[in-house]
Amino acid sequence: MKWYRTRRAPRRVTGAIARASGSAVAVAALTAGAVAAQPARPAAAATVATDVPGYWMAAADGGVDSYDARWQGSMRGTPLKRPIVGAAATPDGQGYWMAASDGGIFAYGDATFYGSTGNIRLNRPIVGMAPTPDGHGYWLVASDGGIFTYGDAPFLGSAGSIRLARPIVAMAATGDGRGYWMMASDGGIFTYGDAPFLGSAGGSSNPAPFSAFMTTTHGTPGASHGDGLPLPGSVGYDVSQWQCGGLPAARSFAVVQASAGAIDAGPNPCYRQEAAWAGQNMSAYVFGDGLPSPAPSTSSTGPAGVCRGDAGCEGYNFGYYWARHWVDYSSGVGVFPAFWWFDVESGYWSSNLSVNAAVIRGAIAGFHSEGVGAGIYSTAYQWPRIAGSLSLPGIPLWVAGADYVSGDAYAATSFCADGRYGFAGGRVTLVQYGYTGSTPARFDPDFACA
Repeated sequence: MKWYRTRRAPRRVTGAIARASGSAVAVAALTAGAVAAQPARPAAAATVATDVPGYWMAAADGGVDSYDARWQGSMRGTPLKRPIVGAAATPDGQGYWMAASDGGIFAYGDATFYGSTGNIRLNRPIVGMAPTPDGHGYWLVASDGGIFTYGDAPFLGSAGSIRLARPIVAMAATGDGRGYWMMASDGGIFTYGDAPFLGSAGGSSNPAPFSAFMTTTHGTPGASHGDGLPLPGSVGYDVSQWQCGGLPAARSFAVVQASAGAIDAGPNPCYRQEAAWAGQNMSAYVFGDGLPSPAPSTSSTGPAGVCRGDAGCEGYNFGYYWARHWVDYSSGVGVFPAFWWFDVESGYWSSNLSVNAAVIRGAIAGFHSEGVGAGIYSTAYQWPRIAGSLSLPGIPLWVAGADYVSGDAYAATSFCADGRYGFAGGRVTLVQYGYTGSTPARFDPDFACA
């Protein structure tokens, strides 16, 4: 695996929302009139309660209407200096905040007041807010991209000093509270902290301005298929023994090294630590190697039979044995990836391509015998030089070598779509990118093909 590339400076993306808790999301910074509580009072924001099928709607005059969610109070009937433009729920769904365009904050239920810009002369009006994951703070965002932090909300950067093509209209925080997005009305996205840039509509020909931003459950495209592969369009990282400690916060999925180098070497000393960081959307990888000479005793018998010096037979048994070994090792330390990648790179393979192919076939069979999915990490250049004409129709492929997620012929999306980057009759499922020619960084990013 190559060394990782550094995070780039904040980049333009799309949208912003405020989060409630669990799998619920509080949608803030909707434009006035986007949701009408009553025709006479344009709605300023809607927010979703957690763990119950209900929601509140906040009107521009501070009125709050509740639907299967507990009404905690409102400013209805009390004159406001400026209209309400955003709202957010507390993590337990038992309270909410409302934000006015002058930065005034109104807290209800178990929502705590941590401060406001109500007495500050602002360069531009507040247009949205987002709470921290624990509900002990919040951010306010102004239309010029200025960020105001209260409680335990960290300041991670702003666009206040940037000349924007269009005003900011919404914001959202990442699931761990260590990053946030801002969205402009033209669909441009600005990312800070651990908020990943996943694309934007900036510069598009959309006939109407964008007005609201929503994230997935954990602030990034999340989860995985039941087969252990990441959801299409999501972005993650692969990590190894060389990245122990200091792991990136934002990821939708992760691939963690199990073997510390050669397939028959010891384990990655940080495997359990990195697996805990990766969470439920984790797959694992092991390095593939050619059959040693002399062949080890573990390769003399197995599913390919009693080999009696037949190198092809020994190669198959060798791959099969070690694939099962690593799945068993992982289970033994309490880590249960549903999918495993077999790394086929130049360097430690035999010049006998047919024996190499036998090792690979044996490894894939070994993974499958353990009830887990399996795929191949390699490139269209390396594969035939290691495995010859070995075909594994339909097998998931993890391909290295892209520069960015999208934007040119060498981008991850191009690797996904262009059959020339595939090999072995498989389907390109994951693309490792960040090969930009710049100084390598610690973490390799990966893109899941749509």
